[in-house]
Amino acid sequence: MDLRIKGKRALITGSSSGLGEAIAIMLAAEGAEVIVHGRDKERTKAVMDKINQTGGTAFYGIGDLTTEEGADRVAAAALADGQVDILINNAGIYHGQQWMDVTSAEWLETYNTNVVSGIRMVQRLLPQMRGLGWGRIVQIGGITAIQPMAIQPDYNASMAARHNLTVSLARDLKGSEITSNTVAPGAMMVESVKNLILEMAAQNNWGDLWDEIEKNAAAQFIQNDTGRFGKPEEVAGAVAYLMSTFADNITGSMIRVDGGQTFSV
Repeated sequence: MDLRIKGKRALITGSSSGLGEAIAIMLAAEGAEVIVHGRDKERTKAVMDKINQTGGTAFYGIGDLTTEEGADRVAAAALADGQVDILINNAGIYHGQQWMDVTSAEWLETYNTNVVSGIRMVQRLLPQMRGLGWGRIVQIGGITAIQPMAIQPDYNASMAARHNLTVSLARDLKGSEITSNTVAPGAMMVESVKNLILEMAAQNNWGDLWDEIEKNAAAQFIQNDTGRFGKPEEVAGAVAYLMSTFADNITGSMIRVDGGQTFSV
């Protein structure tokens, strides 16, 4: 299926690894020019090179989005070679701590990184999208925004804020041909999650071999309907659909990619 995004330019924040990298690779495969973003130049350039070496078109921007100066640098890099039609706010952090262990400073750090950083990029790139008369903005949220866990309350709350601002932004964009949506992943098998599962395997008797560990962890830890962890490419597929002209009438919405883990309609 042709998603009709060939020639569109997309900035994906936090795309030097994990979900962001998968999104950048898929959008490039669909013909979009992508700007890979990260804080580590070597890792970020490696993703750019991977895309360019496989027939895609990619650039890169380095900067810490938790600061105004860093956001300025990334926006300038993204706009240096053309317009930005698509903004995917993916960059974020989580501490994975118990409620009483998260300090007020960590709450502020999480909110700044997971919420305000994305706002910085919207405010820098939306004005030129309005001038183009077309655009796509997606927040990568999470199902803990809907179904919070006892742990990582700062992260859960920041995801809820992302979901909320998506809808508020969609209302502001009424009639502009620019859409604002959220893609909410469940438990995804990225490198950081795999390392966490391996650490938890022994104390939970999940086995010794990875296939056995993953199966048992999925059954006992995430308890979804598909019986497995999600793949980054599955999140990327949901994002790619929202970029297409087939999603012109979808805004202020959320797509869950969670294997049925969320217990809600």
